[in-house]
Amino acid sequence: MNWLSRLTPPGVKNIFTKKDSPDNLWIKCPKSGEMVFSADLASLQHVTPAGHHLRIGPEMRLGYTFDDANYFEVDVPEVAKDPLKFKDDKKYTDRLKSARAKTGDSDAMTIGVGHIHGIETVALVQNFAFMGGSLGMAAGEGFITAAQYAVSKNLPLVVFTAAGGARMQEGALSLMQMPRTTIAVQQLREAGLPYIVVLCDPTTGGVTASYAMLGDIHLAEPGALICFAGPRVIEDTIREKLPEGFQRAEYLEEKGMVDKVVHRHALRRTLADLLSVLMKTGPHSAAGKTDMPAKTAAETADKL
Repeated sequence: MNWLSRLTPPGVKNIFTKKDSPDNLWIKCPKSGEMVFSADLASLQHVTPAGHHLRIGPEMRLGYTFDDANYFEVDVPEVAKDPLKFKDDKKYTDRLKSARAKTGDSDAMTIGVGHIHGIETVALVQNFAFMGGSLGMAAGEGFITAAQYAVSKNLPLVVFTAAGGARMQEGALSLMQMPRTTIAVQQLREAGLPYIVVLCDPTTGGVTASYAMLGDIHLAEPGALICFAGPRVIEDTIREKLPEGFQRAEYLEEKGMVDKVVHRHALRRTLADLLSVLMKTGPHSAAGKTDMPAKTAAETADKL
């Protein structure tokens, strides 16, 4: 190649080195379609400027919930890996390996213990990224462990739900988690301890039919889908068009199934206010403090 060909296309491209850039540098807001710089999302608690609440995992959820993102995890007991030796187009054990590699978690439930504006609390987070947050034996054991830990330490329990329903690969063993978790909720009631549910997007199926709707208080994030059967299934069954926003958090609040729809920026403060009343601790130590990023506090005040 002579000097002239090196300075004309395509040879000129070789002069410049190709720089690698991350694929997720920008995220498209599902609500508005605008592009959001990924680096800004952490300060926004993964809520886009248009108000869409992005799905987040246990680490972020617990970090946003507890004071100074300081908490410790409680281990969930191990359960049988593949009790039914289930296989469809892929082995169940292979699906578990894939989900664990993707999320870094052993299953869908993560238990954290920390303080919410000074009030010690047990929080359970259901991770939708782990096989759709499906309720299986491990998830059921996670819920029961969280409830029993709360009872043993005389602490309130806050559960963040997000699930596609029961885990079909475990058959009837999965369905048995519904009554088991219901009994755990009853143990909290008998101990006189608060049980608050925060319904996140989506909360469906057997999770909705059990512990997700058994809370003393039900909060929900804006726009969260909350149902047993999804809207498409219902429309196909009754052959009618459903109302706008049907089965979304705001619709359920209007119908009385959700106590309050709370913006993520105000959620920690709301939980602290509720827990201070339910635990009879009086005004919590962080009274007057806002959990919103300073940049967005003024913008969201009117919406709350």
